[in-house]
Amino acid sequence: MPRLALLLLVAALGLLAGCGDSAEETTAPAQSAEQRMRAAFLANPDCQPPEGGSRWGCSVGAYRCQGVVTGRGWSISCSKPGESIAFRVRPS
Repeated sequence: MPRLALLLLVAALGLLAGCGDSAEETTAPAQSAEQRMRAAFLANPDCQPPEGGSRWGCSVGAYRCQGVVTGRGWSISCSKPGESIAFRVRPS
């Protein structure tokens, strides 16, 4: 019985360790969608922040995106009904 309890504890800890920030725990298809959205966002001139602004918004296809300037670059969140994609951009 102690062996079973140990196995259950290890399994539970493994599941907990797997939980985290969505940016860290994404699958290949989600990363691909993120990369496509990031590329489309950066290619869209309307998605550049206004000079001196710290928050802005733009549309990328069916998605509505919001950007916020942070200490690590831009934090971008794009969504449409039933789906959202978030990523960070370090402006050059």
